[in-house]
Amino acid sequence: MKYFATIFWAVIILTVVSYVLTSMGGQEFNIASAVSIAAIFSIVAIILGDGILKEEE
Repeated sequence: MKYFATIFWAVIILTVVSYVLTSMGGQEFNIASAVSIAAIFSIVAIILGDGILKEEE
């Protein structure tokens, strides 16, 4: 469930950020690039959260 939440929020937030930045730059919004960046961000967040940044016991 935590992986689904990470992927869901990454897609929503990064799509909105991409839309705003492309609108400000006068560029055309491309949903495919926004989703691909969200996928990369999700993978990095999951790897960092589960592997690298674990709390020491």
